[in-house]
Amino acid sequence: MLGALARWLRVLGVDTAYDPALDDPELVARALAEDRTLLTRDRRLVERRALGGRHLLIASEVVDEQVRQVLDAFALRPDPADLFRRCLRCNAALDPLDPEAARRLVPPFVARTQARFRRCPNCGRLYWRGTHARRMRRRLERMGVVAIDGAPGEG
Repeated sequence: MLGALARWLRVLGVDTAYDPALDDPELVARALAEDRTLLTRDRRLVERRALGGRHLLIASEVVDEQVRQVLDAFALRPDPADLFRRCLRCNAALDPLDPEAARRLVPPFVARTQARFRRCPNCGRLYWRGTHARRMRRRLERMGVVAIDGAPGEG
């Protein structure tokens, strides 16, 4: 239900667990076990009170508004240096990857045009600065989340 929100929070460097395969009791159990606040659009889930107030009911269906709501609700002020520091797929903190090692793993154009790479230690996914990262940074600016021109955390 909130997969896109989870992805954008990870872009911002926020530790965000997300598993669409879990049912409501499993979500609540995981949130409690990991001392997390459950983000949901399911009003019935929060009305059960099993979370003891550790939830945020997301009001909008629009991802940009969801991101803004979460940041405001928890007084989060993303640091541009923390952008793109988490795996968008599994949430792990990314590790720097030696450019020479990365060149054997990426398409030739990427190997020729990029100098900084990161790898997820859990799922192995590779990351580098590309047009997708520029588009994401521009969208974050349009959201009013963070000014990011020339931010060192990208990549």
